[in-house]
Amino acid sequence: MPHAPRSDHGIPRRRFLGTTLGGAVAAGLAGAVLPAGAAHADTAVAVSADGITLTANTDGSVSVRDGGGVERVRITQFMAKDSVIGIQRTTGGTPSLITLDDGRPAIQVEYTLPAAAQGITVRGRFDVTAHRAHLRWDVGGPATLVPAGFMFGRTVLAPSAPESFVALTAWNRDAGGGIPYETNDGVVYQETWADTRAYFRLAATTPAWTNATWIHAPGTAATGGAAVDADLVLGSVRPAAAGAMGVRRPLGVEVWTDRPFSLWDGGGLPMALHAEVANGGTTTRDVRLTWWARDFDGRVLGSGTVDGTVAPGAALTRTFTVTSPARGIVFTEVTATAGADEAFARTNLTVLPPHTYRAGADSMFGIANYPWLLKPDTPSVLSLMRRLGIQRVRISYDGGPGLPPATLDAAGIHHNIELAGIPLDGTAAEVAAWADTNTQKAIGSGADWFEVANEVNKPWMSGQTAAAYVRDGLRPVHDRLTAAGAPTKVLNAGLAGMDHVWTEKFRDAGGWDLIDGFAFHPGRGNFTPDYAPSPQEWTQGANGTYWNFLGGLRKAREVIAEYGTKELWLTEAYACTKPNSWWHDTYRHAAENVLLSLALAKAEGVSCVNWYQLHDSVLGKPQMADPANPEYHYGLMNRDTSAKPSMLAYATAAQVLDEATFTRWLDLPDPELKGLLFSTPDGPVSILWSRKDGYVLNADHPGDSGWFAAPEPWVDGWLTKTELSVAAAGGTVRELDCLGRERQLTARGGRVQLRLDGAPRVYYGLTGAPDARGHRWA
Repeated sequence: MPHAPRSDHGIPRRRFLGTTLGGAVAAGLAGAVLPAGAAHADTAVAVSADGITLTANTDGSVSVRDGGGVERVRITQFMAKDSVIGIQRTTGGTPSLITLDDGRPAIQVEYTLPAAAQGITVRGRFDVTAHRAHLRWDVGGPATLVPAGFMFGRTVLAPSAPESFVALTAWNRDAGGGIPYETNDGVVYQETWADTRAYFRLAATTPAWTNATWIHAPGTAATGGAAVDADLVLGSVRPAAAGAMGVRRPLGVEVWTDRPFSLWDGGGLPMALHAEVANGGTTTRDVRLTWWARDFDGRVLGSGTVDGTVAPGAALTRTFTVTSPARGIVFTEVTATAGADEAFARTNLTVLPPHTYRAGADSMFGIANYPWLLKPDTPSVLSLMRRLGIQRVRISYDGGPGLPPATLDAAGIHHNIELAGIPLDGTAAEVAAWADTNTQKAIGSGADWFEVANEVNKPWMSGQTAAAYVRDGLRPVHDRLTAAGAPTKVLNAGLAGMDHVWTEKFRDAGGWDLIDGFAFHPGRGNFTPDYAPSPQEWTQGANGTYWNFLGGLRKAREVIAEYGTKELWLTEAYACTKPNSWWHDTYRHAAENVLLSLALAKAEGVSCVNWYQLHDSVLGKPQMADPANPEYHYGLMNRDTSAKPSMLAYATAAQVLDEATFTRWLDLPDPELKGLLFSTPDGPVSILWSRKDGYVLNADHPGDSGWFAAPEPWVDGWLTKTELSVAAAGGTVRELDCLGRERQLTARGGRVQLRLDGAPRVYYGLTGAPDARGHRWA
């Protein structure tokens, strides 16, 4: 477990040293630069604070030592980029001591560059506070500088583990109400030794551009050029604490567990939640930690308050424990306060018992996009996927993001491939090159299905690209697969929404005969999944009723019946949880809608649903918070890889519908009560819900700004509860909510009383005809 860094209470926290090694303390230098005429030091110079010493060597490199004098890191070179002369690296530098405006000493390095740099200048400035160094490079030069491409070099001495990247976030409470959300709070590159850690903290970076020599450190515009600011924190703290210390924030809080995905296997177990509060300020603080844990019904499972004292540049760790439920989710929050300063963090703890799935390759349950965030590691991610019932991955190929085909094969998870970039209206050579390359990639991946491109039907309902898509993409792929004798089946490019106008043009261009399955993406706005307006009623636009689930499914089945039998695939399906957005799902609605969407897909004969996606994040920006971007919020899991309620709902659907066969819609006496009946190896299963509160979600949102105060996930927003008496097959009936939490209902006189609202619930133990004559209203 991480521990607070050595406090050394006998040493004044504001101690600083500025020396030329073997010389006197530098003094009398005003400002952040040397005064005119000041001489540069001919020897190495150093500055120190508690737990850290920087030494600038005569070649311009800067050594970083910990409080015990052990060199941990060396800052080597700086790389500037210019759109005309390209990349220019420093070749050396001359160090000197300067005095900052606040009186502290600092190191300045005037870097040398090759003649090819054509006037680009680089000056470094490095200062220290307790356990922290601030690193700054000022780059001068022409207007053609490209600050987005700047980097600095570093060497890590004898680490015990590879460098790792961590995106940092800060939790925010919306001033207008609603649920809290995360925003970006910079990033860190973590260096690890057996006895301590170091963190390079930056406001932003592209981790794919960082390598063993260089850290990508984009600059910001400054007078006469651009500047890069970074921080280096030394100490046995966690990443969020290092981030707070790096920017000298008064308080920072991080919460975590020791379990992958904060997932437990069953009830009655201690669930330990760890919290670390960091003091990024300059004085010792008395800190109060307040915590709570609630379940999906809002019951408080644990809470409390503890006090502690945290020195500057240090952190305090505490552990809080609750007992796990049999199944479900536990929402947690830890808040740190010190005087007027406050910080807080949230995460979810989950209980999902192991389950054996039996459908195998016949399963409907898949995942879209790549499961590319392989944290904590690949075996853990594969284990989670199997636990959830994920039997198919939409995209997998060697060299692609995420899990390669061989890894999925070994885990017993099936895989397809989707490849985009068709050169619509391109030359014959361009078309042939794309088809040759991507058909071979699909065959080589061993994919069961090749989805030929993605969402090419733009503008929606225009049909504009259909003929070109068939000519330049689908037909060349079909012909090459046929010539190769490949067993790979073909899906059209999954359509954005059920675009029947495009589909008709596609059929007219000969595309229908070239596919084995028809794919589309039933995007959904603030409507329940069973909202099914006829296509004649669909309105267009970003917030139009075109984006509905069941209506699109029914139109797809109608098209298949008319054009010729094909498998029906939903290669992306959604329950977006963008915070405080009326068009998107609340966290509670999302879980309910995941279960109902999957049940409706099974009822409508869908072969496979690839849920989009496994975790909140955007490829290329791993775990960087992006609250305003809907694309970021489609995951079954949160940014920190803890579960959303949606993840449990997916697993519930996968377990209930694993080997289920749809029987029929139930014919209940009230048209606002809905139900689906399935046959399963465990007997008949009914899924029941009510629409007495309507099909529109978040209907009370103010205006069209997009914002509304979303309720917390433990708040049940369904106002109307309806009692229904139905026939039971035995003395007890099992009721499952969307999370799979079970409740035993007792039947009396062959009947059981149900309480329905807008949330779908699963029932085992009803008769095979629960809607038969004789059910009673209470």
